[in-house]
Amino acid sequence: MPPVIDEKKCKACGQCVEACQCDVFFGSKKAQIPQVTYPDECWHCNACVEACPAKGAIRLRIPLPMMVLYKRFAKKQIPDYTD
Repeated sequence: MPPVIDEKKCKACGQCVEACQCDVFFGSKKAQIPQVTYPDECWHCNACVEACPAKGAIRLRIPLPMMVLYKRFAKKQIPDYTD
């Protein structure tokens, strides 16, 4: 899923455009709400979300197969292989 921009919260600062390594927002104009031009190129790195000064203006939905990689375990569940 590509980044989703909330037009009501977006300040049109362009920080997300500058932070994107993959040019997902290619062709977006300064002082305008960025357009997701190449959604399939998104690596889901979260750089655009982190760079955005308006909290909640950009949402990034990580695809289910990638979510498995980010699953957090409790310390008790992680096996100890140091023995």
